[in-house]
Amino acid sequence: MPLQHSRSRLLQQKAEAVFPGGVNSPVRAFRSVGGDPPFLTHAEGAWLYDEDGNRYLDLFGSWGPMILGHAFPTAVEAIRDAAGRSASFGASTASESQLAALVQRCFPSVEKLRFVSSGTEACMSAIRLARGFTGRDFIIKFEGCYHGHSDAMLVKAGSGVATLGIPGSAGVPAETVMHTLALPFNDLDAVRGAFAARPGQIACVILEPIIGNAGTIPPAPGYLEGLRRITEQHGALLIIDEVMTGFRVTLGGAQRLYNVRPDLTTLGKIIGGGLPCGAFGGRADVMNCLAPLGPVYQAGTLSGNPLAMAAGIATLEHLIANEQTVYPQLDRTTQAIAQGVATIAKEKGVTLTTNQVGSMFTWFFTDKPVTDFASASASDTVRFGQFHRAMLDAGVWLPPSQFEAAFVSTAHSQQDVDFVLEAARKALS
Repeated sequence: MPLQHSRSRLLQQKAEAVFPGGVNSPVRAFRSVGGDPPFLTHAEGAWLYDEDGNRYLDLFGSWGPMILGHAFPTAVEAIRDAAGRSASFGASTASESQLAALVQRCFPSVEKLRFVSSGTEACMSAIRLARGFTGRDFIIKFEGCYHGHSDAMLVKAGSGVATLGIPGSAGVPAETVMHTLALPFNDLDAVRGAFAARPGQIACVILEPIIGNAGTIPPAPGYLEGLRRITEQHGALLIIDEVMTGFRVTLGGAQRLYNVRPDLTTLGKIIGGGLPCGAFGGRADVMNCLAPLGPVYQAGTLSGNPLAMAAGIATLEHLIANEQTVYPQLDRTTQAIAQGVATIAKEKGVTLTTNQVGSMFTWFFTDKPVTDFASASASDTVRFGQFHRAMLDAGVWLPPSQFEAAFVSTAHSQQDVDFVLEAARKALS
């Protein structure tokens, strides 16, 4: 029996009068999966609750940051305490250095860093810094990798751009993206060819080390190491975008998992404990090119916001103190969900390819391996939309797009795993 969404439907209609599409971020509109987007009232642990009194098991975790589940008590208390002292100062606080030290403890490549308010800002700033440091204009990104919605990055991006079938974006002048080279993921020859064609002109290579914004797509063996060698040979910087993977696939992100040291790293989501926060950092000589020490300008009134710092400190301290239990638990739970549904699909004769790294995973409705954006795009997105609606009606909320990773938190229990598998048995029938 489908859940009732009358209250959410009314709220969506009201929202459409004031917001484009009724939303403040495109994928929330459910255009690619159909059905009514629920309006939420609150969340606790692994569960979401909507305006119609329905509850859903959360498998997208606010798109990644809720690694400890919703309303994690220590983080909530830290936010309340910080809010009591003021929500913003626009001046320095000790909490900024405290959170920075925790980040550096987990990411040795980050010798210096700077906080911003979003992953988009982090990536935009890192690219500007790379150009300023090298004195070069061209950048390499990869098809399906999403690095925020700054102009230069909206070229064959994943995430909501791919979900809506938009190849780029209106409003971005051709001159703005003429120095952005979009190459296929997991193809080192394409990277070598780009450097050979533009010697001494490429400032940086930026990538999601594990794509999460075209669905979960891991790097091929040796791929990240190959990028490291190529960039070093040509004097370009390697920027690893760990906005999604940082503190999620391991405490030290994908660069620790694959043993690759980038020149710059971008972070977000988990470092804010669910509040708006991002960061970029890396080699001290590169970071020292930022104003006020150097000529590359970057600023933000709410950078290092005290509420985000408090939530981030509470979250990272818990992850660090409990690393030996948190990550094995996350891996076991995610494996049980991802492979459990894959097994059910096989039993029912449903074609499914499952990609998983740590607590990130995606089910693609295809019988072929998914190794890049092209192979992800070849999957059956209509079938995914049907599956999404059936799972939502059964009380399981997946990311409303084939091109977004799903996430598991420490709040998900064995009972929750069983709930997902039972929902999948019905949804795949």
